[in-house]
Amino acid sequence: MEKIEKNAKKVIEKTKKLYGNSPDVNTRLINLKGTNIGIIFLESSSQASTISDFIIKGTLYTKTNKNLFQNIFDALKNSLFNSQLFTINDYTQFPYFLSSGFTIIVVDGFSEAIIMETRAQLDRGVTESTSEPILRGSKDSFTESHSKNLGLIRKRIKDSNLWFDEMKLGRRTQTRVSIAYINGIADPKKLKEIKKRLKKIDVDGVLDSGNIRDYLIENKSVFPQIQSSERPDVVSQALLSGKIVIFVENCPFTLILPNVFIDYLHTSEDENQKSSNITFTRVLRTIALIITIFTPAIYIAITTYDQNTIPDKLLISLAIQREGVPFPTTFEIILLTTIFEILRESDLRSPSSMSAAMSIVGALVLGQAAVDAGIVSPITVIVVAFTSICSLIFTDIDFMNGIRSWRFIFILAASVLGIIGILSFAIIWLVKLSSLENLETSYLAPFAPFSKKDQSNAIYKAPEEKLITRPNYVSKLNPHRQRRTK
Repeated sequence: MEKIEKNAKKVIEKTKKLYGNSPDVNTRLINLKGTNIGIIFLESSSQASTISDFIIKGTLYTKTNKNLFQNIFDALKNSLFNSQLFTINDYTQFPYFLSSGFTIIVVDGFSEAIIMETRAQLDRGVTESTSEPILRGSKDSFTESHSKNLGLIRKRIKDSNLWFDEMKLGRRTQTRVSIAYINGIADPKKLKEIKKRLKKIDVDGVLDSGNIRDYLIENKSVFPQIQSSERPDVVSQALLSGKIVIFVENCPFTLILPNVFIDYLHTSEDENQKSSNITFTRVLRTIALIITIFTPAIYIAITTYDQNTIPDKLLISLAIQREGVPFPTTFEIILLTTIFEILRESDLRSPSSMSAAMSIVGALVLGQAAVDAGIVSPITVIVVAFTSICSLIFTDIDFMNGIRSWRFIFILAASVLGIIGILSFAIIWLVKLSSLENLETSYLAPFAPFSKKDQSNAIYKAPEEKLITRPNYVSKLNPHRQRRTK
């Protein structure tokens, strides 16, 4: 802690020197009957009109009513019009408040400073989510404004038990991080562990929620163990289920814990549609997941090692299609799969006006040209295209990357050992997923360990009136989400 000097002019000079005389450091020295009042703010973070209308005019108002207070400092505290106004006596807090858009007022003879909010509107307004498709539900999404993000949750959950715990992370950025949970529903042990892990983070800066993700994970895996979302309705539903959500200042993406594998087969629209339709859709997603991971490997295995498993007519058809192709099946699959992954990355990183044309050129022109040139066979194009289409059903980028990694692992296993390699690595894959645990929650819950009660909202979705309890693997505290009526 460093005390604030009692000379306003020296405080101004010290602050300018602290910022290396940067041009956006604006100051104003006002003399009221021999007493200097120093006003310090960053032009890049503050609203100049607010400072002129409320602080400068407030100072003049203080001059005419000085006799009502014992000193100018108390008069300023009671005369300035602002909902956020407080005092500090630590000079080391100046950079945080100035960069956050506050104006600092110092007065000769006082070792305290008045802090007044005058921040400029530097963030975008509430818009529709661009990373999570919305078929049926609210259209708003989080922004870079920390207070707006918390407000979007408060608007949906009007309960005094919705609590936010705040801390600052990053030695230089001093980023506000809020932990949201519903008191009486969220597991206190999980909450305590999350706070413990966050307090251990000691880095120069936290600029995005992704910067702290790895610090919250116990076991490393290519599959994501923390869900990220920019939709308030998804976060609100997670909070009501007993989960804990982390908000990071200047980032529209939140982190939801604990997270399990089955969450990626669910969508927010599942709560807004008929249970029978949702069950059928989840079955389709599960089938698509299996096809995405195993189909290329199975194709390699049955055409390279286990040809006796294919009917003779189909085997002859495949042999005719592969006639003239100089490369083995494994190379064809890896080549086309790699091309598709490159196209997908290009599609994600390119402007929206270019991405559609790029996808059409890549899918149609390159695929057809490769077949005509005899580099790959038509059936290989069909297998890779079918696999790629099934993978597009998943929108979470981290989950898609996990699927991609294991798809290549199974392709290599099939190219060496055939079906035996696929079965062996499938067991390894399941054992790996079963061993993952975060915040004392198994990654394959509610299947491993098996929970009969939680099967009502896993693959199968029971009617809404029968979903009485929250998931047992999230929190055992206050399990009833609704009460039966007689």
